[in-house]
Amino acid sequence: MDITQKFYDNMAGKYDRLFLDWDSSVRDQAVILDRIFAENGFDRSAHILDCACGIGTQTVGLAALGYSVTSSDISENELAEAKKRAQERGLDIRFEKADFRALSDAFSGQFDIVIAMDNALPHMLTRKDLETAVNSIAGRIKDNGIAVISIRDYDCILKEKPPYSPPYIHKTAKGQRVSFQKWEWNDENYRLVQYIIEDGESLETSRFECEYRAVRRQELTDLFLAAGCTRADWKMPDESGYYQPILAVRK
Repeated sequence: MDITQKFYDNMAGKYDRLFLDWDSSVRDQAVILDRIFAENGFDRSAHILDCACGIGTQTVGLAALGYSVTSSDISENELAEAKKRAQERGLDIRFEKADFRALSDAFSGQFDIVIAMDNALPHMLTRKDLETAVNSIAGRIKDNGIAVISIRDYDCILKEKPPYSPPYIHKTAKGQRVSFQKWEWNDENYRLVQYIIEDGESLETSRFECEYRAVRRQELTDLFLAAGCTRADWKMPDESGYYQPILAVRK
């Protein structure tokens, strides 16, 4: 089991604690993606593959809007969590375990839209692995379809290489929750340590480790264009309303 799969398997039951209100985030993010899809000529009859679905943050919201959604992830525990959340809401979603570097192994067909949100692609620690993932994603997009990807703003982050992320402090029914990340840099790669501290009736601390490669926007653009996509457009958070830069590419 690699470090990425272990990270998400271990954190699956607590991933929603990174949000002030997970359900609100699900609804808000679905609205933002729905608008991006419409701007690219798609309505809610589009078929979507969420190839890094996690616990279902985008999957659940888009299915609730009426999209046909197929979802995959490398983490069995996160898939189980996403499936449970979809079932609780009466949503019919197909879930498959799949590495987004090899999507054709799980899906023979293609989709109108493929998404990989929440900084998923920077888990590829080398350019070769990133190129493999991009080619895999591009291969599952129908002609004239799109991929929608979000990553951290590494163009900005690499100027400073901060050692940590600002903490989030959320009020809870029993006290407060504090979450933050420590970043240990090695050139353009970094090891992330995620802390979640529950400070309520008792003190509970959780710690999860993972690795990323800081991917600049131009590198990701170039790889998708080399993979057969014909147009690439970036939207920054102040334009899209999403918390990370978003890339939309047309095949």
